[in-house]
Amino acid sequence: MNFLYELKSFIFPKNVLNFNTASPVHPTSRGIPVPTVKLKEGSKSLSVSAEVCPTKAIQIVSETEVRFDYGKCLQCGLCTECSDGKLRNSGFIYTFALSRDELKVTYISGRMEKVSDLPFPLTANQLKFRELTKKRGFLYREVAAAGNNTVESELNASFNSVFDSEREGVRCVASPKHADAIVFSGPVGKNMVAPLETAWEVIAEPKALIACGTEAVSGGLFPLGKRPAEPDLYISGDPPRPDVILQGFRLLMGRFSFRFQEALHKILENE
Repeated sequence: MNFLYELKSFIFPKNVLNFNTASPVHPTSRGIPVPTVKLKEGSKSLSVSAEVCPTKAIQIVSETEVRFDYGKCLQCGLCTECSDGKLRNSGFIYTFALSRDELKVTYISGRMEKVSDLPFPLTANQLKFRELTKKRGFLYREVAAAGNNTVESELNASFNSVFDSEREGVRCVASPKHADAIVFSGPVGKNMVAPLETAWEVIAEPKALIACGTEAVSGGLFPLGKRPAEPDLYISGDPPRPDVILQGFRLLMGRFSFRFQEALHKILENE
């Protein structure tokens, strides 16, 4: 009896993550910085936060308008520490989108200005890739394009018994010839431009290019190098958690209904 119980626990672990009920806000993670009600007093004092931001993700447009590029955000928390209480760590970790522009957010007098033309339309390639992978999942080849290997560590963790990437039909393969997509990390240094392009070119259509990590999305602390194509999925964070990466994959496959700005706006308005 004990053997059967242990076998059942091994096959169906109790701590396996349920992607359908997972929350975009994590209680122990910093997440992205967001304004507090104190920002209504004006944004001038945020100049220090903008200066200390390592990737210059904060732009102060006027006394009332502040822009955040969450595709550049490292979620390091430095800006909130010197914001005089006008910024806070939100715990919001689902910083991924199918459009780069969706990760750029404007706040007016502390309130998020919701983009009126959401949702951004899917590209023809995204539609084809979604049709191919929604039911069967996809195989990807990972390319470390001059990154710091933190993304690779999180990708490795995505295959453990908690996140279980293969449960979604998502697997990493040894050769791009066997892949449906390229997942790349790093800002694409000059010595990695050609290898990344070669890996991309040998994959048959339809295929997807996935930028994983803040460096891959925007360059992060470094200049963004040449990419073989415009990414079909952007996953920000330095590095993004395994569950965030997999939820991004599920969004690309059409298994997860999510819009970054809509989710962020809803959370902020409820608060």
